[in-house]
Amino acid sequence: MFRLQIGLRQGLLGVGLLLAGESQAQLGGNYIYQFLQLSPSARVTALGGNLITVRDNDVALAYNNPALLNPKMHNGIFFSQDIHPSGIGYGNLAYAYHYAPWATTMQGGIQYISYGAMQETTPEGNIIGEFRASEYALTAGAGRNLSEQLSVGANLKTIFSYMGSYRSTGLSLDMAATYEDTAKHVVVSLVFKNMGSQLTKYNPNAGRELLPFEIQLGFSKRLKYLPLRFSIIGQQLQRWNIRYDDPALRDAQNLFATPDTSTNNFGNFADNFFRHIVFNGELLLGKTEGLRLRLGYNHLRGAEMRVTGLRGLAGFTAGVGIKVSKFRLDYGFGSYHFAGSAHHFTLSTNISDW
Repeated sequence: MFRLQIGLRQGLLGVGLLLAGESQAQLGGNYIYQFLQLSPSARVTALGGNLITVRDNDVALAYNNPALLNPKMHNGIFFSQDIHPSGIGYGNLAYAYHYAPWATTMQGGIQYISYGAMQETTPEGNIIGEFRASEYALTAGAGRNLSEQLSVGANLKTIFSYMGSYRSTGLSLDMAATYEDTAKHVVVSLVFKNMGSQLTKYNPNAGRELLPFEIQLGFSKRLKYLPLRFSIIGQQLQRWNIRYDDPALRDAQNLFATPDTSTNNFGNFADNFFRHIVFNGELLLGKTEGLRLRLGYNHLRGAEMRVTGLRGLAGFTAGVGIKVSKFRLDYGFGSYHFAGSAHHFTLSTNISDW
């Protein structure tokens, strides 16, 4: 057991760097199934890794906010593949169906991540073999309108996690509400994500571990005279202080200098405040919005992943989407760290168009 745990810590070090931007490095060690927080599509990746405030025909958006499920998604299907550093593969596949007698739009899908082969070692660091690790989530969701402007939805996810010889399963529930003012082109959404429990544990003798529960609140506005839609998403709202002051880093910086005991309260407040916010914008070009240019910034990711003393693009995202015949192709780029970035590709279509 201890040998595999050592191997997991070494092998998942790169995964920890990857997930830090999506799951907050200072909170990351406290939760399991953190792949649930990864972006479901290239469009979302390009918009800062989070989008809960756009209600159109994109089935992928229902993964983050099931209240976005609507009749325009009927018979929509998408496949998404994200290429991460260190041979990590992550993807999503989902289909939506509108059942008119119930006035309800439903979706079903699978989310998966493969961490690849990793070294298994002894406590002393001697390599004794390899093991593989992967995780999956099966999603079933439904959403409907309560009124002309208000919609609600829920996603239920059954989770399977395989870490070498260790196994774990869990259940996760997302609940959401969305308000849309079509006259003013304004959307507001509130989402409660990853409420649930671990059903079976990696170690039967240990206590149950927590899921990465999160509260999000978002606002979106499409401009009247410019084909631009911008969004402001509040993340990790269940906890105010999400800054991380690394004592080891602080001590190392002061090793040959007089320790700086002064504090910048306003700077710390502003830094913590903006870590809760994702900014993004999407430029919709053409009569049918066939070309879409995207840009986003996630300050939490940028603050956690930047390298001290060096400039980088950590936290910035960008991408493009294009309609080709009956298909929509999307590409999203997410800058995590100098060690690597994410390249996300999504292919979507609607069966009704065939």
